[in-house]
Amino acid sequence: MSTMAARAIVVLVSLILAVVAGGASAQLSSGFYSRSCPGMLKAVRSALRPAIVRERRVGASIVRLFFHDCFVQGCDASLLLDDASGLRGEKNAKPNKNSVRGFEVIDAIKAAVEKECPGVVSCADILAIAAEESVVLVSIYAYN
Repeated sequence: MSTMAARAIVVLVSLILAVVAGGASAQLSSGFYSRSCPGMLKAVRSALRPAIVRERRVGASIVRLFFHDCFVQGCDASLLLDDASGLRGEKNAKPNKNSVRGFEVIDAIKAAVEKECPGVVSCADILAIAAEESVVLVSIYAYN
């Protein structure tokens, strides 16, 4: 990955996160998980790192997954929803079918985070943090 491409990804993720944070209420805190789930970031990285080492392209796939989730009606992790009886989940909706990938990586991250802090971290936050960490990890592995 070129330096320019890595910077473009960082800018894209930063812009998305800025838009998401811009609508946040004053009650939200950027340090919330450092108090409520101090091992969360380590859990995300430990589940994400092997996937990126196996295939660096998965980092971009996670960023794209996050973008697709946020694009329509906000970053709510609705893209992770499977089909249920009488309800078609976004994961298998026509625009997303065979278009976005990385669901298995997000599932592994969710399992690692849930093991660390059961019931604390939202799926939407896991997806946002995984996208951010994907950029960081791909940047690290691209230059080493």
